[in-house]
Amino acid sequence: MTGRSRGILIREAHFPGRAPIDAYGNGGFRFADMSHRGSILCLPSGIHGWEPADPAALTASDFERLLAEAADIEILLVGTGRELRPLAKDLWSAFKEVRISADPMSTGAAVRTYNVLLAEDRAVAAALIAVD
Repeated sequence: MTGRSRGILIREAHFPGRAPIDAYGNGGFRFADMSHRGSILCLPSGIHGWEPADPAALTASDFERLLAEAADIEILLVGTGRELRPLAKDLWSAFKEVRISADPMSTGAAVRTYNVLLAEDRAVAAALIAVD
C-alpha cells in the first residue's frame, strides 16, 4: 500500500443497452440478469438509475436525461407507481415540444407495455417509479 486510502467507488447506475424488464416490485426492478433498487429510466442509451425529486409530482427537470435523447424516442411510458397519476401540464408541453407521445399509467402496466413495444423494436422509452 502506498499510504493512500482507497474507498469504495460508487458509480451512477447504468446498463448500456436495451433490455426487457423481467420483474418489478420490492422497491426495484430486474432486467438483463441484474437487479436495481429504486426507479429507472429505460432510454435508447440504456437503463439508468433515476431519482425524481418528488415521484408524486414529476417535473421537466426530472426528465433532463430523457429529453436529451428525444430524437430517438417516439413513445414515453411513465410508470407512476401503484396507481395512475396525471402528469403536470408543463411536462406535457415539454414532451410535445420534442415530439414525444407520453402515456402515464401504473408502473405494472408501463412495464408490460414497454416490454411489448421493445419486442416490436419501437422507439420507446420508459420512466418507471419503483413500487413496493
